[in-house]
Amino acid sequence: MNSSKSRNRWVSISLAVMLVLLLGFSLIPLVSSIFLGNQRANQPVTSLESRWESEVLGYEMVLEREPDNQTAWRGLLEVRLKQGNLPGALIPLEKLAQLNPEQTDYQILLAQSQQQIQDNEGAITTYRNLLANHPENLLGLKGLVDLLVKQKRIPEAVKLVQDTAQKALTNPNLSLDVMALQLMLGEIYGQQQQYDQALAVYEQAIKADGQDFRPLLAKALTLQKQGKPDAAQPLFKQAITLAPVQYKDQIQELALDSQER
Repeated sequence: MNSSKSRNRWVSISLAVMLVLLLGFSLIPLVSSIFLGNQRANQPVTSLESRWESEVLGYEMVLEREPDNQTAWRGLLEVRLKQGNLPGALIPLEKLAQLNPEQTDYQILLAQSQQQIQDNEGAITTYRNLLANHPENLLGLKGLVDLLVKQKRIPEAVKLVQDTAQKALTNPNLSLDVMALQLMLGEIYGQQQQYDQALAVYEQAIKADGQDFRPLLAKALTLQKQGKPDAAQPLFKQAITLAPVQYKDQIQELALDSQER
């Protein structure tokens, strides 16, 4: 197999598995692509733009009379996204997040949008505000951790995960997946090629719960990155045995790809 193609395939699959399998949730799509479909291809651009501007005007007129009308705010958000106007989508997103403090999706989409327009500090503030009220929200935590890592603020990212794990251990009323936090910490180390620290985290997680396939898979992936496919294969097999049915094929593909590299 072509080594470049094999590596690219490995990276793509590994990223997906790390996010979906290891952390136990699916990422919300970036807000800039939510409402975009094939509408641009089906109608002339000028016709679409004219219609969208008319819709914007209509929603704005409603909001002048009813500033908390969520249907109008959602409609305005949808149109701005169809237009590809991400900066213009921030205002309705901010308002919807304000009107729905318990619906964290709006805050996460707002933070993702801020990142898209390079307002990283604004995104960090949005994530921190979300986590201050919802410390159990792993999606928000993952978004903030990834952003801090991207900015090379590694100690800050590590401390954030460690502090959250400590809260989970000391507060029985806080519903948090401690295993996901351990795996998130290991992922940070792995991204910095601090493989020994990552493996130590995964080994501790395996000892804590030998029936959870996720740390086994994480350890296998890390060993593979170190160029140790033979050591990784038994872990892949254990992970396949323990994983829920819907994940077995994906892990099997990872294991096979590992052998082909």
